[in-house]
Amino acid sequence: MLEGGRSGEDRTLRFEDLISVEMLQKVQDNFSAAVGVAVIIVDELGAPLTRPSGFSAFCQTIRASDKRDRCFLCDNDGGRMAVEAGEPSIYQCHCGLVDFAAPIIVRGQYLGAVISGQVRLQDEHEISLKRIMPLDDSWQRDAHLCALREEIHEIPYHKLRSAAYTLFYLAGYLVEESYSNLVRQELDAKNLSLMEESKRRADLEKSLREAELKALSYQINPHFLFNVLNTIGRLALLEQAKKTENIVYAFADMMRYVLKRSRSQIVAINSEVEHVRNYLYIQKVRMGDRFTFSMNVPSKYDGVLCPFMVLHPIVENSVNYAVEPRESDGRIDITAYDDGKDMILDVTDNGDGIDPKVIRAAREGVSEHRGRTGIGLHNVDSRLRYFFGDDYGLAIESPGTPGGGTKVRMRFPLEFDPCGI
Repeated sequence: MLEGGRSGEDRTLRFEDLISVEMLQKVQDNFSAAVGVAVIIVDELGAPLTRPSGFSAFCQTIRASDKRDRCFLCDNDGGRMAVEAGEPSIYQCHCGLVDFAAPIIVRGQYLGAVISGQVRLQDEHEISLKRIMPLDDSWQRDAHLCALREEIHEIPYHKLRSAAYTLFYLAGYLVEESYSNLVRQELDAKNLSLMEESKRRADLEKSLREAELKALSYQINPHFLFNVLNTIGRLALLEQAKKTENIVYAFADMMRYVLKRSRSQIVAINSEVEHVRNYLYIQKVRMGDRFTFSMNVPSKYDGVLCPFMVLHPIVENSVNYAVEPRESDGRIDITAYDDGKDMILDVTDNGDGIDPKVIRAAREGVSEHRGRTGIGLHNVDSRLRYFFGDDYGLAIESPGTPGGGTKVRMRFPLEFDPCGI
């Protein structure tokens, strides 16, 4: 049994050292939107690492009250219970709703858990669930809370169990892969002394091999993930829930692209475009008539090479800063053409634009907008310059006026040999 998030190993791992919490937030948000369950990721003490996704109004109200400590205790105990079982644990919280915890364990250390649920079971009388702590029904004396609880939708037990194991395998794969990358970076970065280098390098290489073997074992599990998502999609088809079916398949394609990325970090532009198309479709379903988009990337450019995940951060910025603040008529257009030497890709939105000073700071990775830095633009700009040269940095055009919009332009050589880098 694990205690305090530590094992017998000398090295103590921290969640934040292994994987980007921002990236986990994106996966969490999209999974919650696709499957329709609340999700949050907590550390080994039960404290939230990510912002909650899809939380019901009932649970938000409870967590904002003096009973919030009970919620955190449930999150913590749920994760510990899942660790002891070595697999997801489905249970009832102190308010009688059904949750599950999927443990995240690396090298024998419990780093935290994915907590999800906040649902009522359609077949709860047929299923025997663990109660994680004594039932607190004091909310029943509050008419508003009673009404909010009635709004919580019901799902079958088998759907909740499928969601639990999907998150269990997905989180495990991502963290194990990140651990493998961390060890590899340490091998490259450490300048060991001559006398200690042989022993230390042998130890690190052994650890790397173990991590890679562990990550390799998870190669089977994405098949399980996609099978579960396809099953949910087929159920949505049978239930004539067309939007649910489409959004599940779009999310499955996004995860397949992320999990099976090229190790060379160079991919064909058509795979980037398809990934962004799935992302924008999910956003369109979420925002409805507030948002439209168009993608005009002729098939003749399908084979043009670009860095992996270079288009998504640009489009995501447009969604966050141009579309989200608008109550209606948000728009993003993606257009590709060429000048005989390069393929040019423009991402244009109709937001309020960006001040030139902010553009310069964003390209340098030091800007901040609503508490978020512009590291995404800086990262894309740096990778374009690294692979193709300084002439291929991001070009950002904006009058910086309300409704003036922003255009981000990227260039990719029509002919490029990745073996030359």
